[in-house]
Amino acid sequence: MSDQLEQSFVKQLKENQNIIHKICRLYTNGEDAHNDLFQEITIQLWRAFPKFRGESKFSTWAYRVALNTAITLYRRNTRTIATVTYEGQKHFLSQEDYNHEEEEQIKLMYQAVQQLNDIEKALVFLYLEDKDYTEISETLGISEVNARVKMNRIKGKLKKILNP
Repeated sequence: MSDQLEQSFVKQLKENQNIIHKICRLYTNGEDAHNDLFQEITIQLWRAFPKFRGESKFSTWAYRVALNTAITLYRRNTRTIATVTYEGQKHFLSQEDYNHEEEEQIKLMYQAVQQLNDIEKALVFLYLEDKDYTEISETLGISEVNARVKMNRIKGKLKKILNP
């Protein structure tokens, strides 16, 4: 791979690494698993980058590659490996900026989302990232109407989980 292509990849990966971390958090239950998935997604992005045609935004393409990688590994691992519950995301905030109530709400939300199937998790993730239904449908390879219907059903499921 040329130096210019490599530099372009590294730059775009740095700019979009938070989406990869969020996907990792949705599909893993521990720091080691999170790091392993992040590394695997990065490898898959690197391998696929020469074929990236730029017909969509890098972030949309990266979402798709990352979600496909996470879903594939999630399905493979749920058949064979039990994981330990992840106690929470490390925050790099000073103590006065840390909001315990917000952290608890985030934990509850992640626990609820963990109960959804892999496609539902991906849809929730993209929705929470303020992606419009057009971009969600392109990323997941479903119709826009299907994305809307699924999201409405997921909202109902999450309400039942969070408010039994």
